[in-house]
Amino acid sequence: QVQLVESGGGLVTAGDSLRLSCAASGRTFSNYAMGWFRQAPGKEREFVAIVRWSGTNTFYADSVKGRFTISGDNAKNTVYLQMNSLKPEDTADYYCAAARSFYGAPYWTTRAYEYWGQGTQVTVSS
Repeated sequence: QVQLVESGGGLVTAGDSLRLSCAASGRTFSNYAMGWFRQAPGKEREFVAIVRWSGTNTFYADSVKGRFTISGDNAKNTVYLQMNSLKPEDTADYYCAAARSFYGAPYWTTRAYEYWGQGTQVTVSS
């Protein structure tokens, strides 16, 4: 059974840092791309960042570029999201997701992803 389990969320103050983790299990994800999305209360789920297990290509939403860094550890089957200089507008539930390809939908859309974690909450106070 495929599982993606996020951890590392919490309550921080603006300017602080957090590192989210996403542990993947149940299959080999070496040919997958791993993404992070977030969903704030009352808003749609939005793309944050993506990395491919097989390479170092990364892409970020403009709102987090320069502050967040996505990385993967193949040996641990874990993807990380390092979040620096956090802002109150970063407050959301953060989800990791896995996609085998983007032939059917762009990488910044939720429908491109086959597997999802349960989410971890991040709250940034001002």
